[in-house]
Amino acid sequence: MKIIIAADHGGFILKEKLKEYIQKVLGHECQDYGCYKQESCDYPDYAFLVAEAVANGICDYGIMIDGAGVGSAITANKVPGVRAVVANEIYTARNSREHNNANLLTLGSHVIGEGLSKEIVRIWLGTEFAGGRHARRVMKIVEFEKRLFSKQRERY
Repeated sequence: MKIIIAADHGGFILKEKLKEYIQKVLGHECQDYGCYKQESCDYPDYAFLVAEAVANGICDYGIMIDGAGVGSAITANKVPGVRAVVANEIYTARNSREHNNANLLTLGSHVIGEGLSKEIVRIWLGTEFAGGRHARRVMKIVEFEKRLFSKQRERY
């Protein structure tokens, strides 16, 4: 599985630890989209890069880390084809994959520590989409997204 990971300055240290964990322990390919140092930077820039890669099929899943995870999820969910979730605990991580077929995980480095974040990533990457009634619901989300973006295009 190919995972793209990124962070802002607040998530930099956790990103470095998770990148190694994803590669060495979980055995997945993990590509780093930045940031590459702890100097102040803007989470939307990196969240958009990860979301764009997910939407374009460059990777299987994306992971973005900022202080709370919320800003990155908001940014990523602006990109058509992305279903980003903030999962700072295990239940949401599992549910977001199983029921919502989430394809981008955001984490808050100021909310959770290294141990819990590793467990969340392991569970999130290891949980399959359940399909069935959940597939119908995800398709509704996809259809809403298509309608919204086609209306936007008509305005321009």
